Amino acid sequence: MTENTTFDAAANGVDIAALKSHIETNFEKILEELTSLVAIPSIAWESFDPQNLEKSAAAAAELAKSAGMETVEILREPAQNGAMGAPAVVAQRKAAPGKPTVLLYAHHDVQPPGNEADWNTPVFEATRVGDRLFGRGAADDKAGIMVHIAAMRAVLDLVSDFGVGVTYFFEGEEEAGSPSFRNFLEAHQEKLAADVIVVADSSNWSVGTPALTSSLRGMCAAEITVRSLNHAVHSGMFGGPVLDGPILAAKLISSFHNDDGSVAVAGLVANDAAEVDFDEAEFRKDSGVLDSFQLAGSGKITDRLWNKPALSVIGMDIPSVDHSSNTLLPATRFKVSMRLAPGQDPADALKALESHVKSIDLRGAEVGFVATEAGNAYKADLDASANDTARWALEQAWGVVPVNMGLGGSIPFIADLLEVFPQAQILVTGVEDPDSRAHSANESLHLGDFQHAIEAEALMLARINAEGL
Repeated sequence: MTENTTFDAAANGVDIAALKSHIETNFEKILEELTSLVAIPSIAWESFDPQNLEKSAAAAAELAKSAGMETVEILREPAQNGAMGAPAVVAQRKAAPGKPTVLLYAHHDVQPPGNEADWNTPVFEATRVGDRLFGRGAADDKAGIMVHIAAMRAVLDLVSDFGVGVTYFFEGEEEAGSPSFRNFLEAHQEKLAADVIVVADSSNWSVGTPALTSSLRGMCAAEITVRSLNHAVHSGMFGGPVLDGPILAAKLISSFHNDDGSVAVAGLVANDAAEVDFDEAEFRKDSGVLDSFQLAGSGKITDRLWNKPALSVIGMDIPSVDHSSNTLLPATRFKVSMRLAPGQDPADALKALESHVKSIDLRGAEVGFVATEAGNAYKADLDASANDTARWALEQAWGVVPVNMGLGGSIPFIADLLEVFPQAQILVTGVEDPDSRAHSANESLHLGDFQHAIEAEALMLARINAEGL
């Protein structure tokens, strides 16, 4: 790559000012299209209407056609358990001779809404408030789809000799753990093969400061059941000698963390490797943690987020207060999710968790442990040529030097991409910021950063077209 910081219009057929102007001119249309996507409650969980996934796939396919794709298909493959996977959009524009191919990934499914009473705006109605757009999927990850669509339109309009091959892969079940992802990659390997893979499903350092994701934690999950009775009984008649499921589950859950809040499961990888750190006041503001709450763990906040394990109870089968009765519950089931440091084998982490669970004295109660998910961590190749191009594009779009940052979240399917396409360079980008609240109530997208993300991807594609990899 050259060290140029702007395009030579005559040599490359586009310049930064023209590209930004194009995106600025079309930005309201882009927002209207994003609003239409957000209106589709495309949740890939079994308890929700699967027809909405069909609608969102069809909508994404139409957008792909509008972005100059030569072939557009809606495809699906079975998961490992034989159940048919959710619909995915695969669209292609073939590379000209001698030009590389770039795969642009995002997902059209979204998280469930949660308690709608916690939302300040309608969940599936994109609502603009100041410089943010609120709604489920507005940031994660329907904005990622629109970045890919709008960037491609821009380069096709401005680069007369654009010959880079571009493939869209818009998955429909990422929030449900991508159960058919590996089978899908293997079944359509020829269509999805690329020199560079851009996964637009991550975050930036802050509003106004872009980032490339240099590492992601792995993850694993398990469902745990604690049983002390064969059936429910009256709490007044039998309470005292008998401890019920919720009490025993609470004792087990209380063993998961040390006094300082760090994870107490023995044998898990933990590292102190972060080169940057968050300002604690800003972190508290972004996370919404109470002023009185003492942050858990030790070391840099970034290491606690990126390079050390985390453990959460994300669900529990227990009556709500409104539906409670004077009853000893025979059993309680709950789900544990663990985020894993880079370098941690998920299978080993699950064994460590199960060993910990079975080691706790619950007075002889039966304890069931069922592993449900496992995914590897990711560490980027910061020396890859595509990484240099992406960093250049981010700097031109935002006007500030981008950050290489880890992320506490997990994208387990990246390990599958690396295994199926070992020669591809992978870039993890995104439109979220620390206040986007993905997976939570009041999810939102910062509109300025969204526009810059489109600019950056268009610039990256144009420079790859001009100079290769």
